[in-house]
Amino acid sequence: MDESAVAAQRLVCAKYGALWVPAADGLKVGIAANVRTGLLPLNGLRHEATDDTTGWYIWAGEVLDDDAEFFLPLHAGHLHEWCPAVIRFLGLAPGWRFLVAGAYEDVWPDSTLLLRPG
Repeated sequence: MDESAVAAQRLVCAKYGALWVPAADGLKVGIAANVRTGLLPLNGLRHEATDDTTGWYIWAGEVLDDDAEFFLPLHAGHLHEWCPAVIRFLGLAPGWRFLVAGAYEDVWPDSTLLLRPG
């Protein structure tokens, strides 16, 4: 990840009082194909990372589909091709969400994202 992306992520985290936790380029995000269509808003939520994932799930629109095939695995380093508008949010720690549509931006903590089943 380049220095300008890291700086933008740190600014978002500082603005909302969130811990900065980098999402390494070589780790995967779950991303919906509809992100490439230009549909708004763009949404993201971050669970705890696993061995090869960042914990991020990103989609477009107002509906989060529960179809098992809704999210595709994508290395975070390819987000600049798929959806550069979300890169500045990727430093938000697990337990955070974002919604962005043009100039509108909302970022908030969601402790339910940190709950483990069972």
